[in-house]
Amino acid sequence: MFYKKYYTRFPVSHANNYFFYTSMPKTGCACKPMIENWRYFQHFLACWFLLCYTINGAIRTLTHGNSVMRIILYTGKGGVGKTTIAAATGIKLSELGYKTIVISLDVAHSLRDAFDNHEKLVYQEKEKQIRISENLWIQEINVQEAIVEYWDDVYNYIRSLLNRSGLDSLVAEEIAVFPGMEEICALLYINEYVREKSYDVIILDCAPTGESLRFVSIPTTLEWYMNHIFKLERGLAKVAGPVIEKVSSVPIPRDNYFQNIQDLFDKLEGIDNVLTDPEITTVRLVTNPEKIVIKETQRAFMYFCLYGLCIDAVIINRIFPDGVDAAYFEAWKQTQQLYIKEAMDYFSDVPIWKVNLFAEEIVGEPGLHLLAEALYADIDPADRFAKESPYRFRKTAGVYQLSMRLPFLSKEEIGLTKHGDELIVTVGGFKQHVALPRTLSNKKTMGAKLTGDQLVIKFEGENQH
Repeated sequence: MFYKKYYTRFPVSHANNYFFYTSMPKTGCACKPMIENWRYFQHFLACWFLLCYTINGAIRTLTHGNSVMRIILYTGKGGVGKTTIAAATGIKLSELGYKTIVISLDVAHSLRDAFDNHEKLVYQEKEKQIRISENLWIQEINVQEAIVEYWDDVYNYIRSLLNRSGLDSLVAEEIAVFPGMEEICALLYINEYVREKSYDVIILDCAPTGESLRFVSIPTTLEWYMNHIFKLERGLAKVAGPVIEKVSSVPIPRDNYFQNIQDLFDKLEGIDNVLTDPEITTVRLVTNPEKIVIKETQRAFMYFCLYGLCIDAVIINRIFPDGVDAAYFEAWKQTQQLYIKEAMDYFSDVPIWKVNLFAEEIVGEPGLHLLAEALYADIDPADRFAKESPYRFRKTAGVYQLSMRLPFLSKEEIGLTKHGDELIVTVGGFKQHVALPRTLSNKKTMGAKLTGDQLVIKFEGENQH
């Protein structure tokens, strides 16, 4: 009763006031020794809680509080389970204390469906980032909203151009979202989160392989356009625009159109370095133990290396477990084991994680938690499991060399062209522009040699001309 009479317990901002003294008894009160004891006790509690808080902060700092932001891309052939694995990874990371966002880059979004929480999703329907738990958010990029936010002038010009061609207004609005807009919008959001350090980990639920390759190639393509074409177009529009408009009904873009593009490029500045920095960004390929899927995973592995991204894991999903004994599945199990063995040989340079097919559909947070535990167990998904850059420059015995990691290729499939300060590597229908350092921009290539999965390109030495 003494405690209730003289003290009121409530949380306050000062650490030494866990028990707030409300009224002191008069001098000589028999309760005075008890009051002194409570004073000592409150100081002991204050020191104890302050010590616990300090230790907890130190642990977070040592584990991941001051670490570099991580960006992890999950990609692969359509239908292999990328979205489910990306969502499960987000669950695991959030439980480990990382502030995490999972972003869907696929036009046909299914990330919300994976979490299957109608009440939570509807409540935050108008939010760009939907909060799932204390440390977890998801985002499905709405390209129409992003266009209004980032490049309204460009969109309006293209739409007006299409309207002049006779297309219906609604059709013109749809077609005006030309290929690449979705990818650029996603890169704008990612670069914004990186600059503002909004999250500890960004998980990218990528579109199927082809669209993912276009996504990672956008920064290089845009930089080439800005350096070689943009200024020329802007200058011509200023000089020739008024003359052309007098003799033609085709609208000429105003300067606000070009300024919008320049602003976009400025907002994307540095994103290419972020994506190709293995300390920040890594790619994880999701596959199934089937011939066609494994073959596409091989190609994806090579193409991501070509574009300078670091692949740090391959995930083989939906493996029939040993408990499936029905004769109907016996041939499937044997086939899967054959392609699992092939995958182990193909991707021996990176960790390979295996996930069994579950007895029921993986959907909703409980199911995603089960998948996360099966996939990662004691692994921290934010760790880097490969740190080697897929290409590097070096000088050996006076000869400059560029080494590129290009697995699964023969020398007949590779084409090399040097143009100014760029080396253009062609593999099939894909091209990669590798920016050369100044010391190599005026030097000719002396040949290339493919040894294993390493393509070594030699340039003229210092005294060779």
